[in-house]
Amino acid sequence: MIRIELSKSIKNTYGNVLDAFVDSVFEFVDLPLLPSQKNFAPVEELGGPVVISSIEGNIPDNFPEGVYVRNGSNPLFGGLNSTKSVFGKSFQIWVEGEGMLHALYFGKNSYNNNNDSNWTVCYNNRYVETETFKLEKQRNKPSFLPTVGGDSSAIVSAYLLNLMRFGKVNKYSSNTNVFEHAGKLYSITEDHMPQEINISTLETLGNWTPWNRPFTSHPKRAPDTGELVMIGMNPMKPFAEIGVISADGKKLVHRADFKLDRCTYCHDFGITQRLFKFSKESYARIGVMPRYGDPDSIQWFQVQLNCTIHLFNCFEDGDDEVVVWGCRALDSVIPGPYDPNSKANFDAKIGNGVLYDRPYEWRLNMRTGEVRERNLTVDTEMSMDFPMINGNLTGLKNKFGYTQVLDVMATSTANHLPKYGGLAKLHFEELETRISSEGKKLEEGIKVEYHMFEKNTFCTGAAFVPNNKGGLLHEDDGWIVTFVHNEDTNTSQAFVIDAKKFSDKPVAKISLPCRVPYGFHGTFIPMS
Repeated sequence: MIRIELSKSIKNTYGNVLDAFVDSVFEFVDLPLLPSQKNFAPVEELGGPVVISSIEGNIPDNFPEGVYVRNGSNPLFGGLNSTKSVFGKSFQIWVEGEGMLHALYFGKNSYNNNNDSNWTVCYNNRYVETETFKLEKQRNKPSFLPTVGGDSSAIVSAYLLNLMRFGKVNKYSSNTNVFEHAGKLYSITEDHMPQEINISTLETLGNWTPWNRPFTSHPKRAPDTGELVMIGMNPMKPFAEIGVISADGKKLVHRADFKLDRCTYCHDFGITQRLFKFSKESYARIGVMPRYGDPDSIQWFQVQLNCTIHLFNCFEDGDDEVVVWGCRALDSVIPGPYDPNSKANFDAKIGNGVLYDRPYEWRLNMRTGEVRERNLTVDTEMSMDFPMINGNLTGLKNKFGYTQVLDVMATSTANHLPKYGGLAKLHFEELETRISSEGKKLEEGIKVEYHMFEKNTFCTGAAFVPNNKGGLLHEDDGWIVTFVHNEDTNTSQAFVIDAKKFSDKPVAKISLPCRVPYGFHGTFIPMS
C-alpha cells in the first residue's frame, strides 16, 4: 500500500511539474476567423433534441423514417488553437477540432388531422466524447499542444511534451465521418479508432472493438457479403493493412499487411464485387488487389500526378477492366490558409485553379496494365467534391452520382472565395457537348444537372436517401438531404431535394433551431 501511494505521489508531482512548465513557456492563442469563415466557429451543445416547428414545403409520405447525421469539427474551447513559445509557433489546421454530431430525426406521427403534418422532425447535436476530449474538458482548458504545422522545433517539443504528459502525441478528433455497420453507428477520423455512438441520444459509448487499429474514414460495405472492408494505418510498421469485418460485426475475417515502405495517408478507397482499390500517395500509383489478397497479389498502375481524396464508386467492367470514378484536383487544399507560412502560396493555387476538383475517370486494364484517364465533365466553372451515390450500388456499375459544388468563376477578388454553392447530379451514361461561341464542338463529357442555392449559401455533409421500394432499376429514386447555411442571414436549414426532379426547388426546407457549422460527411440511417 505504501509503495502504491508513493508511486501515485511521484506521478502526480511529475505531472504537475510538466504542467507548470507548459503553462509558463507556452501561450495558447486562437487563430482568428475571417468574416467569410464565421460559420466555422463552434457552437454549444443543445443538451437534448428539439422539435422542429418551421418546415417550408412537405416531407414526402414515402420518405423513410430514420436519422440524418453529419460529423464536423467543433473546437472545444472556442477556436483553433496555436501556441507561441521560446521554441517558436505551432498550430492546428482548419480540419482540426473535436468532433460534433448534428442529427435530424424523421419520424411519422401515429395520428393525423387536417392541420398537422404526418411527420415529426427533431434536431440534436452532441460532442463525440473521446478519451482526450474528456481529459481536456475535465481540465477545463486547452491542454494538448498543437502539432500539425509551424516551426519544426515547436512541433517536436509539442510532440514530446504531449507524450510525456498524456501518453499520446496528439488528441483524438473523431470529426470526419459517420458510418453504420451491423446496426451500430460509429464516428471516425483516421487518427484513432472509431467511436461507437448511441444513435438515439448521440452519446459516445466507447472505442470500436473488432479491430485494434485506426482506419480510413470511408470503410466500404462489400456488395455481395455485407462485410465491412477498411484500410488500417499506423506511423509504425505495419504501415498499412487491409481488414475485413464480418457482416454481423463480430469478428475480423481477413487481415493482410500491404508491406509498404512508409506510412501513406489514405482517406478513401474503392471496392468492387471481387477487388478493392487504393492509391499510394505521392507515387501516383493505384493498387488493385483481391478482397482477401496479400501484398503479392497487388497489381500497380502508374497514373498522372493528382490529389484525389474522395471517390464516387469503383466497379468491374467486363473481365479485364476496373473503373474508378473520383473527384480529382492537381494539388491539396491541406494545410490551407491557416498556415501563415503558406497563405500566399495557397492564394496563388486558388487563383490558378489547381485546388478545384473535377469528376474524373481511371480505367485500369487488369490484363494489359494499361491506364486510360479522362475528365468526366466539360464544365470547368464548378468545383465538385464530397461525392455520393445510392449506397445500394456500392461496388456495382452505377448510372448516377451527386456532389457538392462551388461556382469558382463567381468568386470574391478579396479572398478568392466562391459566392455560390449548390449540388450537382451526374448522369454517367448520358453525354453532352460544349460548343464555342462560333458553334465549334470543343469537348464532350457526361451530362450534369445543377441545384444551386442563393448567393452566399453553402451546404455540407449531403447524403443520398434511397427510396428502397423503387429497387435498383430506379437508382435515382430517392432524395438528397443536406445541412445548408446562409452566410448573409447567419441561419441554417436542412434541405430535402427530390433526386429525380433535381433542379426543382427543395420539397422541404427545415429551419433549424441553431446555427450548424460547416462540417464534413453525413449519412442517413433508416430506423423506426
